[in-house]
Amino acid sequence: MKRKLIAGNWKMNGSAASNAALIQALLAGSHGWRCDVAVCVPSVYLPQMQGLLADQAIALGAQDVSAHGAGAYTGEVCAEMLREFGTRYAIVGHSERRQYHGETDAVVALKAQRALACGITPVVCVGETLRERESGQTEAVVKRQLAAVIHANGHCISEIVVAYEPVWAIGTGKTATAMAQQVHAVLRSQLHAASEHADRVHIIYGGSMNAANAAELLAQQDIDGGLVGGASLKPADFLSIIAAASGQGAPH
Repeated sequence: MKRKLIAGNWKMNGSAASNAALIQALLAGSHGWRCDVAVCVPSVYLPQMQGLLADQAIALGAQDVSAHGAGAYTGEVCAEMLREFGTRYAIVGHSERRQYHGETDAVVALKAQRALACGITPVVCVGETLRERESGQTEAVVKRQLAAVIHANGHCISEIVVAYEPVWAIGTGKTATAMAQQVHAVLRSQLHAASEHADRVHIIYGGSMNAANAAELLAQQDIDGGLVGGASLKPADFLSIIAAASGQGAPH
């Protein structure tokens, strides 16, 4: 049985001082972890995090990666640059990127390809809006989004992480607990059809996972971890989620 993965997405939050305090608190509570842990930080903090996390139990992740290799793309950060700072993961296709920056399925697939080419694991986000959910399109939407990534990266699709993040649940406190397992099973089946190594893929849940609901979500058969937003900025809450993923009770 593979270890679960808990990845924190700090979004556009942090400061040099608060980052150091947060990491210090997490590392102080890291004894006995039996899951993989990562934090995905704003790119300006990658150098600081590389220093703080060197030889520690927390892997470093980025929140995005350019679809381009290098060149005249002002403001972009390419996979080669991320790799220089020891970045292990990169979130691609987060719903906020799709919504606010117009990222298409094809762009997300290319970003995943760029990350993989540099030895960085892309955390590929898929998920439906409230309108899509209410009109019964959930399965069609997530399968379409994942299909684009499979098509572009078929030979190495077992090296990705998939994050199911129902858009209507992100940051709202609502969770898709009742249907999360169902959607994860659909995604697992789709991956199995594409690769004989699909069991390697972590399919994690990213819709308002928190200290109160983590244990229930992580107990589901096809939920291999969590992409945690706001709760990842609160040491006690993030440690509780990690404890649930490690098969432990809440930390003292």
